[in-house]
Amino acid sequence: MYDLIVIGSGPGGYVAAIRAAQLGMKTAIIEKYPTLGGTCLNVGCIPSKALLDSSEHYHNAAHTFKNHGIDLSALKVNFKQMVTRKREVVHQNVEGIQYLMKKNKIDVHQGVGSFKDKTTIIVTKDDGKTEELKAKNTIIATGSKPTSLPFITLDKERVITSTEALELKEIPKHLVIIGGGVIGLELGSVYARLGAKVSVVEYMDGLIPTMDKTMGKELQKSLKKLGFEIYLKHKVTAVERKGKEVTVSAENSKKETVKIKGDYVLVSIGRKPYTDGLNAAAAGVKINEKGQVEVDEHLKTSADNIYAIGDVIKGAMLAHKAEEEGVFVAETLAGQKPHVNYLLIPGVVYTWPEVASVGYTEEQLKEKGKKFKTGKFPFMASGRARASGDVDGLVKVLADAETDEILGVHMIGPRTADMIAEAVVAMEYRASAEDIARMSHAHPTYTEAFKEACLAATANRALHT
Repeated sequence: MYDLIVIGSGPGGYVAAIRAAQLGMKTAIIEKYPTLGGTCLNVGCIPSKALLDSSEHYHNAAHTFKNHGIDLSALKVNFKQMVTRKREVVHQNVEGIQYLMKKNKIDVHQGVGSFKDKTTIIVTKDDGKTEELKAKNTIIATGSKPTSLPFITLDKERVITSTEALELKEIPKHLVIIGGGVIGLELGSVYARLGAKVSVVEYMDGLIPTMDKTMGKELQKSLKKLGFEIYLKHKVTAVERKGKEVTVSAENSKKETVKIKGDYVLVSIGRKPYTDGLNAAAAGVKINEKGQVEVDEHLKTSADNIYAIGDVIKGAMLAHKAEEEGVFVAETLAGQKPHVNYLLIPGVVYTWPEVASVGYTEEQLKEKGKKFKTGKFPFMASGRARASGDVDGLVKVLADAETDEILGVHMIGPRTADMIAEAVVAMEYRASAEDIARMSHAHPTYTEAFKEACLAATANRALHT
């Protein structure tokens, strides 16, 4: 009998298992794939960042090195090596998770986990053999998988998801991306930097539509410099493949049909919870019409000893959100009183410039009728950004009009994925814009832009614009 069994070894699952083991629980983890780490480590966050870094190095060598006084000749892409390096990065991370399981004495069971009842889980191995495990408590951390449109046939050769986009054998000549969200724009950036023509077809009126609209507008400017073709307010109506050519048909805002032909089409319209094979009903676990496992404020399901975390429940599908929830459940089971502030879980887009956001967007504050003030600072005015040649983008701070408390921070620019952490800390401690404005920031750094935006929000006191 285990104190806790975790089904799924992604960031939420393996972190929950580690924290539970640290707290003295006899813990096991069940993973259907041969390697640990889930989508994030195997076919998501980590491999995409590896390719983003490799393509960024190449793009800089081809386009900015000369300006820095670095002359190169016969520059070319060794795409096979880029993919090989990506696999090595994934392998190293996966091996790291395996090590952490051994270090924390967590039993790993490979196979598909399904409920027999609320305390019994059957693990079905690849060869069909089964074993039964008993658990006082269980965490469902089975994650998500890419979603599609009902009329699209994903052949995984020319009409692909993000999983296949990480393992292409060649650089596309023309990659058409359906969906202008995070995953599509990141993978589109990889191939645009390597010379592919990239077209994005988005149903909404802006890119990264869940983020502050200013971020989408600024990112669109930068991606166009990279050669992106962007079709906003276009509804995809058909995807047809003939040999090596795929045609995407879309209807624009004037109800006109637009046809875009490419050699690859990446369907990137979001992800959906994955509960296949779980047999949740046998344990009394309810799944709603969206396919999500229903949970209460303590992340407990309709079964009193079963919890769920990460992509399989409500909320943003983010690895770090799942991690926070995994720790939350483990500590709750240990009798502690943990807390997750969902408003302050940052979102990041790893394009270049990077986009990072935390707290309320301007649109949300207007919808709430909340009075706020705005401070902006462009990276064009940052000495550090000028030195590195990364002058696209800005930092935008939203603060309460009366109390000056920071309500939202939205950044697009160099290294904002790392910079956003300062905003999260500030907001966790309910800092005012003036608090940040009065803190010393090293010069020259990109983070000075956050200070300047806070100054701008405080009676328009920015010093360098």
